[in-house]
Order: sequence, then structure tokens, then C-alpha cells
Amino acid sequence: MESATMIGMTSIIMAGVTLCIGSIAPAIGESNAVTQALKSIAQQPDESNTISRTLFVGLAMIESTAIYCFVLSMILLFANPFWNALVK
Repeated sequence: MESATMIGMTSIIMAGVTLCIGSIAPAIGESNAVTQALKSIAQQPDESNTISRTLFVGLAMIESTAIYCFVLSMILLFANPFWNALVK
């Protein structure tokens, strides 16, 4: 198999794996965070503003992991650094 084909095929497969794992793990983390926040709000309704604010900050940090995986897969697909090795 030609090396350009091998690099392209590997890049596409790894981009898919990166998106798959990078979307499943944050989804599980976000569901756990929301579950715990809802339990906390049910136990202490007076602190719902503080819990909600902390929840949204935590969800944004968890979601950043999925965004980083998306960016990495886009780099693998459209700006692959390994293509330069074939040109030289």
C-alpha cells in the first residue's frame, strides 16, 4: 500500500476514534454532574443559585474536553502534520 494512502487511512480512522471517545466520556461526566447537582438542589433548595452556577462552570470545563477532541480530529483530517513527511 502506498504511504500516502496509509497516512490518509490512519488519519481518518484515528479522527473517528478520537471523536467517539471524546464525545462518550464527557457525556458520561456531564450526566453524573447534573445528577449530583439535582440531588443537591433537592436536598438544599436555598443554595440552588450557588449549585447551578458551579454546575455550569463544571459543565463548561467538561465540555472543553470534547471540544479539544473535535479540534484534534479536524487537524488530523484537514491539516495533518504527517503529510509534510511525504513532500520532503
